[in-house]
Amino acid sequence: MVRDITDRVIDRWSAARPDLDVRSLHVTARLSRLGRHVALREEEAFKRFGLNRGEVGLLSALRIAGPPHRLSPTRLGKGLMLSSAGVTSRLDRLERRGLVARLPDPDDRRGVIVELTDAGLDLVDKAVAGNVVAERQILAGLEPPEIDQLEALLRKVLAALEPAELE
Repeated sequence: MVRDITDRVIDRWSAARPDLDVRSLHVTARLSRLGRHVALREEEAFKRFGLNRGEVGLLSALRIAGPPHRLSPTRLGKGLMLSSAGVTSRLDRLERRGLVARLPDPDDRRGVIVELTDAGLDLVDKAVAGNVVAERQILAGLEPPEIDQLEALLRKVLAALEPAELE
């Protein structure tokens, strides 16, 4: 197997601190580097639609909520791991573009519900479809069984870090 930059960095750490067991860095460092590659490709794919990753995340949450594509800002914040200020700033940008609408919450006179507009639904569908093609390229060097194996291993790691239900 070809040695990469991660191997060289970890070799140096092993030499500098032979008392540390740095084996886990072989995985976590590569995941970090991979995460950066995924983020860059997503930003590039979404930019073609005038969106960024955060905006697509919010639009996607509404899209997959199913008809009528509505969620409370609190629910959006929890699902996207955002503060209320973070949700508000995204909503403001998306609402100005006509991609979401804030509606009165029928169950709370002081609250609002966020709804995906038809324009928002159309745009998020196109942006996600374009991104799927870009992300397939990231895994192009793997065979389908390898992709399945990698998915299962990553699921196992995340299961230890995240709650089973985000609902």
